Amino acid sequence: MIYKLLAINIDGTLLQSNGKLTKETKEAVEYVQDKGIYVTLFTSRNFQATKKLAKALKIPSLLVSHSGAFISSKLDEPFFEKRIEEEEAYDIVKKLEKYDCNIRLSHEHFSIGNRKKLQSNLVAKAVLNNADPVFYPIQFVESLSDSILENSISPLKIECHFSDEVEKNKVKKEINQKYPHLDCLSDEEKKIEIVRKGISKYSGLKRLGEHLGISYHEMVVIGDNYSDLPLIEHAGLGVAMSNAPVEIKKVADWITRSNDQNGVPYMIKEHFRKQFPLPFLKSHLKIEK
Repeated sequence: MIYKLLAINIDGTLLQSNGKLTKETKEAVEYVQDKGIYVTLFTSRNFQATKKLAKALKIPSLLVSHSGAFISSKLDEPFFEKRIEEEEAYDIVKKLEKYDCNIRLSHEHFSIGNRKKLQSNLVAKAVLNNADPVFYPIQFVESLSDSILENSISPLKIECHFSDEVEKNKVKKEINQKYPHLDCLSDEEKKIEIVRKGISKYSGLKRLGEHLGISYHEMVVIGDNYSDLPLIEHAGLGVAMSNAPVEIKKVADWITRSNDQNGVPYMIKEHFRKQFPLPFLKSHLKIEK
């Protein structure tokens, strides 16, 4: 099989546990792009954090960010965006504010959250890791619902961290019943992400492939998270990190080393060194462009 696109998840895959990019990863991404392979990133992170990493890797491509709700290569020129309407976001947040939870609205230009005390170091890390006061400010307010109306915010997604798994499931059920055109993504304990129906990393990558004329069977996908499972399962070559949960490894075609053992560059060099550059293949084998 000739693969035309390489898609890489960020946290737990591309980045090491300390949040760093290795020299080997940068070299591997450059190596595979020199072969004519389209390289993209897919993530639940905001676009600006994703673009910052893409720039460090010299990836000029469209990027799948905000869990698939925002696909773009430039901040103000999105190829695709799908928002939660302002009035609906207000109603949902008003309901969420009755619970003991941290709420965050994710917009491509900023993030805004309630001031409720973060319940654990894990939650704090999840919320603050994407903070960049220059490019992507994170604000905290007393009344998040009021801020939606005052600032006319239509978020790409709403994230909510709960102190209790039972309470999380209760809220998830309520939202699913009242808003059938929205989805509650829940691939982490005590956390939900509310997005428009049909939005996910998987649908985002499929949408990108359709735009580029690249089928899902012509893609190599590398990931480690539960939300990466359908991407890995249906890709032409699905790759799981060794630090991924067992369920992810079971559906993968290839299990590479962990993110702290340069699993991404190892896989790229091992597989793509066997594939001729696409320009060569196109001229000699007459494959579709």
